[in-house]
Amino acid sequence: MNPAIAPSSKVPADTGRYIDTYPQNQHTYPYPTPQNTLDTKTLLETNTKIQQQLKDFEQQQLNDGKALETVDSRIRILKQATQQCNLYEPEQVKAWLRTTQWQNSTRTRFIDAYDNLTDFLKIQWKPPSYTKITKIPFIPTEQELDTLIDASAKIISTVLQTLKETAIRIGELCFLKWKDLDTQQKTLNITPEKGSNPRKLPISDKLIGMINTLPKRQDNNIFNPSKHSLRENFCNQRINIAKKLNNQRLINISFHTFRHWRATIEYHNTKDIMHVKQMLGHKSVTSTEIYITLESATYLKTADNFTCKIAHNEKEEADLIEAGFEHINNRNNLAFYRKRK
Repeated sequence: MNPAIAPSSKVPADTGRYIDTYPQNQHTYPYPTPQNTLDTKTLLETNTKIQQQLKDFEQQQLNDGKALETVDSRIRILKQATQQCNLYEPEQVKAWLRTTQWQNSTRTRFIDAYDNLTDFLKIQWKPPSYTKITKIPFIPTEQELDTLIDASAKIISTVLQTLKETAIRIGELCFLKWKDLDTQQKTLNITPEKGSNPRKLPISDKLIGMINTLPKRQDNNIFNPSKHSLRENFCNQRINIAKKLNNQRLINISFHTFRHWRATIEYHNTKDIMHVKQMLGHKSVTSTEIYITLESATYLKTADNFTCKIAHNEKEEADLIEAGFEHINNRNNLAFYRKRK
C-alpha cells in the first residue's frame, strides 16, 4: 500500500499568497510549462501508475455528472503536472506549484482539479490558497479585431466573427448546432454554459453567409465542439498574423477578448447595463458592472480616434447605423455620426 495514501480528511488550507509576474497572454496554450522538479526516471515510473488512475478518475467524474469540458480541463492540467512532480506526494506538489510561472488563476484551477483527485485517491493534503489578481481586460480596437478576422483561415475567421457579433463564450459557440441558426429571423439560439441564461441573439447577413460556407459536420455542430482544438488552432494563426503584420497587440486578443469588446461597445452605445447583462446571459448584474468601468476607460479618447460621417438623408443614416456608426447630433438638417477606429 502506498504510504502516501490515507483516509480522506480535509484540513484547514495553507496560506500561500504568491504574486505572479508572468506576462499575461504570452504563454502557449494551454498553460506555460513550469520548471521540471523530478528526474526523468522517477517521472516515468510514477507516470505509468498515475496515468491509469487519471483515466479511472476521469470516468468517475463523468459518472458523477460533471460537465465534459470541466472534466477535460481537469484532466489536461493534471496530466501536465505529472510531467513535473509526483501527484502521490502532496507536499511535493505544493512545493512545485509555488515555483511555477502560472498566474494565480491557473494555480487555483489546478488546486480544484488536484483536490478532486486526492478525494478520489483518498490522499490527505492541505490545499494552498492563492489570491486571484483581478486585472482590467485588454480592449483592442475594432480595426484590430477585423484585421485578425480577415487574416485568419475560413473556420477560425467565422468563429471570430461570431464571437464579435454575439459576445458569446467560446464554450457556448461550441454548443451551436445548425438548428440554432435561423436565417429568416437572422438569429442564433444560444445554449448557455457556466450557469448563464439562454438567449437568442441577432446576427448579420455577413455572418450568416460565412456560416453557410462551412463544411457540414456529421454531429450537426456548426463548429468543432472541442474548445481545446479551436483555441490551439486560433493561437497558432494569431502568432503568425501578429508576426506578419508586425503588430504584437494582436497576441493579446483571445476568444474572450471579443466578449469584453462587444460588451464594452454595447454599453457605450446604449448606456443600458441591464441590456448588456441580458446580451451576455449573466445571472447577476454584478458580473456586468465591470463594463461600466471599461467603457469609461476605453472612450477616454480624443476625436482623432474616431471616423466621422455626415448623413444627408434617411438612407445614408440607415447605412451608417448598419455599419456601426453612433449618432452624435443634428445640425442644419444634417445628422452627424462617428465610429471608433
